[in-house]
Amino acid sequence: MTNKIAVLGAGSWGTALAMLAARNGCQTLLWGHHLAHIETLKRDRENRRYLPNLPFNENLTLTADLGEVAAFSDLILVSVPSHAFKDTLQKLKPLVSENVKIAWATKGFNKENGGLLHEIVAEVFGSQTPAALISGPSFAKEVAADLPTAIAIAATQPEFAAQLATIMHSDRFRAYTNNDLIGVEVGGAVKNVMAIAAGIADGLGFGANTRAALITRGLNEIIRLGVQLGGKQDTFMGLAGLGDLLLTCTDNQSRNRRFGLALGQGKSFEQAKEEIGQEIEGVSAAKQTFLLAQKFGIEMPITEQTYKVLYEGLAPREAVQNLLAREQKAES
Repeated sequence: MTNKIAVLGAGSWGTALAMLAARNGCQTLLWGHHLAHIETLKRDRENRRYLPNLPFNENLTLTADLGEVAAFSDLILVSVPSHAFKDTLQKLKPLVSENVKIAWATKGFNKENGGLLHEIVAEVFGSQTPAALISGPSFAKEVAADLPTAIAIAATQPEFAAQLATIMHSDRFRAYTNNDLIGVEVGGAVKNVMAIAAGIADGLGFGANTRAALITRGLNEIIRLGVQLGGKQDTFMGLAGLGDLLLTCTDNQSRNRRFGLALGQGKSFEQAKEEIGQEIEGVSAAKQTFLLAQKFGIEMPITEQTYKVLYEGLAPREAVQNLLAREQKAES
């Protein structure tokens, strides 16, 4: 097993994963594309912007040079926003060896065509390149603080999933392997849409009953789309499905939930976005999920109403009313 890993993306989640690997005894290189930000992290030995008062382990080093990343390790974990995922891989490709292994903790869809991120990895590096995804209910701050967490790792090759699990696993961080890459990807992407919806409902003051209904019916939407795309239904009842959905819809550490809360409280799209100040993956995911539902003829009413709030200016209260006014039907 390699004792080196390079992590791309010096935001909250990439930093937290790099801190985890370093804490577990792995020589870890964290890359960020803003040189000034990386120099600040080097000076402070912590990410004060996103994860204050959580110092770096001595095993963690930093760089803004992708060439240094490629020379450091053949195992690379990508944690950049989904809109930058393909561009980052394309810049990395000419620098790495043919033995490279690509993992990612990014949750979302291909912004160009709504495809899944493993398809981008195969397009850029070839289908034979080992590829793996880390997903599940995990807030960056709690991982960085070494609070108990459990996640799922799905890979194109079981050996790679096991290797990543060994690097990440500790007495405070349980890494379960999973053989359903598609299901894990879909669960991680679409839960952000549902978190915005749950935040909107809470921002409107609709209470716990509404939130529980949205989570439950939202899970049904995720399952419908995930199975259509080739995922396994059981996956969505696990960490990368229900677990991640519950976390993101119910705790205000979730950017997507806070964004929805702001919209429900009457703030504009731009006001809510500025208030969060970080990437809100559910905004782009709502568009791609809605388009996929249209493409495959899948009924996804929560996704549809969320899309209309974000992209068509529908009032949040009217969106919830549209859901409640739907024709009565059997649950299953």
